[in-house]
Amino acid sequence: MRSSTLQLDAMVSLKAHIPEDAMSASLLGTERTGHGARIREDGLIATIGYVISEAENVWIGANDGTLVPGFAVGYDFDSGFGLVMPTMPMRGPIFELGSSATVPVGAPVTVTASGKAEQIVHASVVAKQEFAGRWEYLLEEAIFTSPPHESWSGAALIDGGGRLCGLGSLLIQGFESGDESTAANMFVPIDLLKPIIDDICRHGRSMTPPRPWLGVLVHEDQDDRVTIVGVYRNCPADKAGLKPGDVVLRIDDDPVDGMANMFRRVWDLGRAGVEVPISVLRDTKTLHTVVESDDRATFQRIGTVQ
Repeated sequence: MRSSTLQLDAMVSLKAHIPEDAMSASLLGTERTGHGARIREDGLIATIGYVISEAENVWIGANDGTLVPGFAVGYDFDSGFGLVMPTMPMRGPIFELGSSATVPVGAPVTVTASGKAEQIVHASVVAKQEFAGRWEYLLEEAIFTSPPHESWSGAALIDGGGRLCGLGSLLIQGFESGDESTAANMFVPIDLLKPIIDDICRHGRSMTPPRPWLGVLVHEDQDDRVTIVGVYRNCPADKAGLKPGDVVLRIDDDPVDGMANMFRRVWDLGRAGVEVPISVLRDTKTLHTVVESDDRATFQRIGTVQ
């Protein structure tokens, strides 16, 4: 798929409504918009999962003006990918799935959202490196491109052969690339989706054992100190008494050195349900507690997943 017109027509717009009592509503809002890429002839659409997570209603828009209802097929928390299916046929081209491994740093790429020609941005890969997200999320090698696309949620990262190599997740201001600071988009590599597509379609999620989840949002400062900035109500960390402002010192008596280090230490303890011993600094006191971890999916509304 080399034609820019075909690339645009292979993209769809997504609008999702999320109930106010959904766990993600306070953080991500109840009305979400983004983009998706058609990846299969049966209508299957790949997007970034937070757009459709806990969605009660999903509407899919094609570039020819067609608007149809859809439903969330599933969401993989580890990679961040979501899948959507229209409830009635939608015609249009599909993307061939490429590989992030074939897109080196410095490679020219195209970033495409749904809509008109102005939604096509020609960019370059400025980095491929680890990314840790404050919502207990970690990619071993995310893809970063610049100049950034201003409508990045679910935008397609396309290689020189027109193949889909990633989906847009974030806009990062002040991204450090070499000796320069620039604005960049972060993309989740499509390689992470390919092995789990069938699982998500059959079960709504990957069938790998779920990671232990605490239910916190954290921040990492310049000294790699990790501070809890949010705790989901009635989730494991909340039940264990953790609070915003707590500085995470140790996991299972091992010192914490940055978000990625913290997440790996938690996940190395076992699967969801494992006890997570944690030490935090609250004001001037060191506190010790044990968090009874859980599966993140347990706390998510099912929404329209079928």
